[in-house]
Amino acid sequence: MDVVITHINADFDCLGAMVAAARLYPGALLTMPGSQEKGVRDFAAQHPEFLPLLTKAKEIHLDKITRLIIVDCQHVARIDRFGEIIGRPDLEVHIYDHHPITAESIRPTGGIIRPCGAVSSIMAGILKDQGIALTPEEATVVMLGIYEDTGRLLFPPTTRDDYLAAAWLLDQGARLNVVADFVSQGLTTQQVILLNTLLKNLKTTAINNVNVSITYASCESYIADIAGLAHLMRDMENLDALFLVVAMGKRVYLVGRSRISEVNVGEIMRNFNGGGHASAASASVHDLTLRQVLRRLEELLRMAVTARVAAKDVMSSPVKTVPIGITIAEARDLLTRYNCNAMPVMQNENMVGIISRKIVEKAIYHDLGGSAVSDFMHTDFLRAQPDSQLTQIQAYMVEGNRRFVPVFEGEYLVGAVTRTDLLRHMYGGHRGQPESLYDMGALTTTPKSHSIEGLINKRLPSEAIRLLRELGDTGDALGLSVYAVGGFVRDLLLGMENLDMDVTVEGDGIFFAESFARTHGCRVRSHPAFSTAVIVRPDGSKVDVASTRLEYYESPGVLPTVERSSLRHDLYRRDFTINTLAFCINKDRFGLLTDYFGGQQDIQERIVRVLHNLSFVEDPTRVFRAVRFEQRLGFHIAPHTENLIRNAVRMNVLDKVGGTRLLNELILILREREPVRAVFRMAELGLLPSIHPALKQVGEAERVIHETTQVLAWFRLLYLKDHCEQWQVYFLALCDRLKQEEFVGICKRLSVPGRVVSRVFGLRNRALGVLEAMQRRLKHGPPIRNSEVYYCFQGLPLELLLYLAARTRHEEIRRFVSLYITHLRQVRCTLDGIALQQMGIKPGPELGYVMKHLLTARLDGTITTTEEERSMAMSLIRQST
Repeated sequence: MDVVITHINADFDCLGAMVAAARLYPGALLTMPGSQEKGVRDFAAQHPEFLPLLTKAKEIHLDKITRLIIVDCQHVARIDRFGEIIGRPDLEVHIYDHHPITAESIRPTGGIIRPCGAVSSIMAGILKDQGIALTPEEATVVMLGIYEDTGRLLFPPTTRDDYLAAAWLLDQGARLNVVADFVSQGLTTQQVILLNTLLKNLKTTAINNVNVSITYASCESYIADIAGLAHLMRDMENLDALFLVVAMGKRVYLVGRSRISEVNVGEIMRNFNGGGHASAASASVHDLTLRQVLRRLEELLRMAVTARVAAKDVMSSPVKTVPIGITIAEARDLLTRYNCNAMPVMQNENMVGIISRKIVEKAIYHDLGGSAVSDFMHTDFLRAQPDSQLTQIQAYMVEGNRRFVPVFEGEYLVGAVTRTDLLRHMYGGHRGQPESLYDMGALTTTPKSHSIEGLINKRLPSEAIRLLRELGDTGDALGLSVYAVGGFVRDLLLGMENLDMDVTVEGDGIFFAESFARTHGCRVRSHPAFSTAVIVRPDGSKVDVASTRLEYYESPGVLPTVERSSLRHDLYRRDFTINTLAFCINKDRFGLLTDYFGGQQDIQERIVRVLHNLSFVEDPTRVFRAVRFEQRLGFHIAPHTENLIRNAVRMNVLDKVGGTRLLNELILILREREPVRAVFRMAELGLLPSIHPALKQVGEAERVIHETTQVLAWFRLLYLKDHCEQWQVYFLALCDRLKQEEFVGICKRLSVPGRVVSRVFGLRNRALGVLEAMQRRLKHGPPIRNSEVYYCFQGLPLELLLYLAARTRHEEIRRFVSLYITHLRQVRCTLDGIALQQMGIKPGPELGYVMKHLLTARLDGTITTTEEERSMAMSLIRQST
């Protein structure tokens, strides 16, 4: 049974989303777990014809619910009695929400969670994409949800999707006159009285040098739309951060609005079981008094409001520099290599100037590439200290039109702040991260960070958490920042099991690994050339450790050059945004998630997105990884990223990649649990012909590839001890239509190891010959005996046998393969060579002749006992004499 619900005290956005969900889940029951806001109740009383059929929550049997669809909510505490079944193993939970995911969020099995002004907009967008029409009444209710939650499309969290959804709803016949009646721009008499009280009680207090405004009131009856009053007050008084606390009846309602990054009202409201965004949020409390709520709010604000940011909070370290003795042309190469817009110029240990990309490009335009950097560098610059306030740096940049500020401790250069860092902090918020992306001016994605400690404790086993904390303790002892990174973090957020830990260290990763190993009785395998190490624990498990580093490519397709750098550079060198997430494991910041490139949002939206436009040119093997992640995770490659893949194919960039690297990527794909979709996705993108032209017609092998999946599934169900290399079976199926010389050519192109060729691929021609002979025999000859099956298949590896079973269209041949794998190849005579020699047979051809005849008889069932073997052997001996 499907049931659609929302949170208690439902508003129009809840109602609109539920109406849309009813069309997405035909036959589902719709119910309100708790009360509704007054506006919703008034609308229901005046326009019952607009409402969907609602079932009373108490009439729904919880044990009969198989799929729970939750809209505009992610928290157990806000769905009343339905929270009792969350976590039930057989329950599907689909969530559609526009609020941020937190550690306390319900773990969904489906749905969509992404930023938007209203969840009704998300739902409308889904209906539009799926071609599902609405009635004018339904469209009106969904439009009400959008207009209410976006403040008539004027609130700051409103997105382009909200406008597109509203436009589509108009096309569906939404009645704006009805919407206007219930999303009124005017204030009622009660609201005017309440506004006067709130203005009278308004007080602004500096917390950590941040101005926070709080006001409160108490009303005997419910007054609607206090969120609108919050917006009005914020704009009237020009407030940075405002909290309204209003007691109405038996509840206390909170509304928060913020214009500044230091105050995240969404985080504050989640402590009251509410929700929302960093800039707009609300909550409803029923078990505390107005005074208690105000006291609790003040406590939370004093803990949560971040201090004014200093240079040390946003600077990057170490800073890439250029020596004073180089030319302008050489400086251009270094700026391009390290993706910087400006770099400090050093004379020994002293910084003497700044060279910018703009100056370098102009100098080269004037044919001055051979001039010294010292001729054109800026020598007048602000010497910031780690504790210098960002406001001071901001004034310097704006007034002096500068984009780069070095940070010094004494005379030593320790970091840098750029104009991009300043803009990112002003418009994206910053939670005390140690550094910024100072040298990636073209990148505008806002870094985000918040704690996922609750999620770590919920989803990881205790042993894994203990290991993370031990690694963090080692970092603390050495004064190094340590982070868990990459796929381990991605899969943690997705709720997928992955205990393959990768950690990166801002400092010497090998030294860190050796220090940890000494303390915990582990071994270390280090690779100094790459600043990496592997910690091998006593139980055999491993932890990969690396120093934070950057990569640059001397030419397309070659392996990168690696240099030590900062965490931001280390994450930027990775393939896709979903793999750029990291969380700190040092004790004082344990679980603090760093997301510089929007990876968490792409995970929520289930998108594989590349970091920059030259990514596939620099490392063409990433095109295969894009497909692998897309299919394994059930994501989709972002349109721009797909265009870049197709461009890379047209540019023939894969031609420059060595065969071994290509084969490794192909093996990883063919080892996936369900690789078939990935194979045809590669074909669709033109990747297979880039490996070898003969694979252009892979569609002709489609039947064999699909059959391979069925054959391998059958083999796994046998639970045999034999090991089968799945990738080799799929590779044979992929190459099914290739002639032998083409197959040999593709093996050479991919540098297939000699051991694989000799054991499996080298026998392909013989195996196909066996298959052809069997097919002729079945068509024209007498029945095939078991012994013939045995001698045909003898010597063929398991991978080739499974390929033959997938390739043939004859069920009888598949039965022969099954019989051989499960029975015939294990058949043995009880009389071995020694026993036969004791009976008088001399070693040599005669012994082999007798043994083969005995085995043949055993296979065909003409003899079944040891005595029958002896009798037959004696008969054969007499015949030979």
